[in-house]
Amino acid sequence: MSSEKFEDLEDDFKVILDELRRAVDDRIPRASGEQKRSAVRSAEKRMEEGQGILNLMDEESQSAPPQYRKQLGNRLRGYKRDFSRIRQSLTQASGGRDELLASPGGFGRQSQTDRIERDQRDRLLQGTQALSRASDSVARSHQISAQTDEIGIEILGELDEQRETLLRAKDRVSITEQGWSGWNIAWVV
Repeated sequence: MSSEKFEDLEDDFKVILDELRRAVDDRIPRASGEQKRSAVRSAEKRMEEGQGILNLMDEESQSAPPQYRKQLGNRLRGYKRDFSRIRQSLTQASGGRDELLASPGGFGRQSQTDRIERDQRDRLLQGTQALSRASDSVARSHQISAQTDEIGIEILGELDEQRETLLRAKDRVSITEQGWSGWNIAWVV
């Protein structure tokens, strides 16, 4: 495949998708009260992680070589559809957001800690994306540098060959001049 990074992200996303399916199909419907709210909060955190991975996969598919972009794009669209279905199923399985928000102690009253954690995850994700772009840029720079070195070595080899050719031509001209000089002297006498 064109992108090892895309495939690694894809594997991570599949794990999250499977966990979310299990939560939506099994854990959340069977739970009640605080257990249900806790399971929904956990699933929503995984949804955020999954969305972050989808965003990274989208960036990776766009930076892939043209011959692979369409294939990666098609796979990504399929994952986005699956993710959207899981999101809808999560809302249905949790009994709707209104029920959870209205329930006493519900997670609708997001605590300061949850907001800080979300901000930290967002910053970490942004930092990871920036680091990934910088690493890709450094790798491209190394590749260009290696290609430039190869071209330079080829040029030096060609210049050395041309130098040798010119030195041989100079020697022949010198020998030819000496021959003409001797011929002129012999003819004058």
